[in-house]
Amino acid sequence: MPFSHFNLSSAIQHKIKSKGFSEPTPIQQKVIPLVLDKKDVMAKAQTGSGKSASFVLPLVELIASNEYEGKAKIRALILTPTRELTAQVTQVFTDFSPKRLKVVSVIGGEQLGSQMSAIQKGCDIVVATSGRLLEIIRKGQINLSKVEFFVLDEADKMLDLGFAEELALLLKEMPSSRQNLLFSATYSQKILDIVAAITTKAIEVGVEEEKSVDTIVQRVIEVNHENRGPLLRYLLENEKYEQTLVFMSSKRAAHNIATKFRKYGFKAEAFHSDLCQDERNFTLELFRDNKVKVLFATDIAARGLDIEGITCVINFDLPRSPNDYVHRIGRTGRAGREGLAISFIGHEDLEHFKLIEKRAQIKLERESIKGFELIGEKPKKVKGPAPVKGKGKSKKDKLREKALKEANQD
Repeated sequence: MPFSHFNLSSAIQHKIKSKGFSEPTPIQQKVIPLVLDKKDVMAKAQTGSGKSASFVLPLVELIASNEYEGKAKIRALILTPTRELTAQVTQVFTDFSPKRLKVVSVIGGEQLGSQMSAIQKGCDIVVATSGRLLEIIRKGQINLSKVEFFVLDEADKMLDLGFAEELALLLKEMPSSRQNLLFSATYSQKILDIVAAITTKAIEVGVEEEKSVDTIVQRVIEVNHENRGPLLRYLLENEKYEQTLVFMSSKRAAHNIATKFRKYGFKAEAFHSDLCQDERNFTLELFRDNKVKVLFATDIAARGLDIEGITCVINFDLPRSPNDYVHRIGRTGRAGREGLAISFIGHEDLEHFKLIEKRAQIKLERESIKGFELIGEKPKKVKGPAPVKGKGKSKKDKLREKALKEANQD
């Protein structure tokens, strides 16, 4: 099915062709006609499935073919969970919109004043993270009363950021008669509760996703935790990966190991939420341009980042959530390219990785690299003494003692 099947304007079709796209992805084939037909949509779609274009193309078509006279009013509001995804969706809108349509990105970490000024001058489309958008709403500097299209992108990630508590305020600012487009990789009960608050008439669509094991070569290397750094250096020096994304458990760990690897001569940087937005943008640009070869990142990079050319993803630390494993390794092997994902596991990780395998429906052979073999035994869990009933002091007793002590000091 070519894009011409959707009866998009010749201008949009020309832009699609200039970007090198020939055929729509499965999710685009299902979503685009529904959006053009003004239907609410609840789509199950993974990052990298082409979901952004599935709502951007038809929304540009609908807005551009029915423009307001005078100053532009906000007609489409797109919410995303991260600054990086906001920037990417904004860029897709910019790529496919005629110049007369104004697109504004609203995110934290950048000047609030300039964003409010861009909104006040008039815009058709706002792409935002919820936190900064709510800040502007509270200041009374944005009018969402003309919104016709509301898009919630990666709704499952919104839950992690406490989005459910913010949704009611956002919905009050928009007219109830609008078109709603919801995208999520999973639909738990919490997500379904959010959907119910937004729309009760959404058409459910989804595509059969290939299992990660079918598209990405996955390896599991057993190694003691203290030897993970030396093993990583060995792999980077001997296996010659073009670009490597290494996931760490914390911001401090990502910063420290990036600093250490630069001393070893690697072109390495850290990427985490403590960086200001300019630093995050600059770091990603270096990585995209191959000026940084190894990017040490927290799970902020697990979703929404669409960076071509990542040849290897390494789980230096395993993700806390088994579901995040799939999102992490999905940063490689994109657009049909070959990809490699490696996980380091020590004695402490064996049971957790079994759970990851169960959730991801995979079973991987454990490897051992000469000179970095896993040694020793799994630490035994030591149970603490059982609590003795009636021996602990009650809250009242503690308060009495504190009051008596303060009285004596006086």
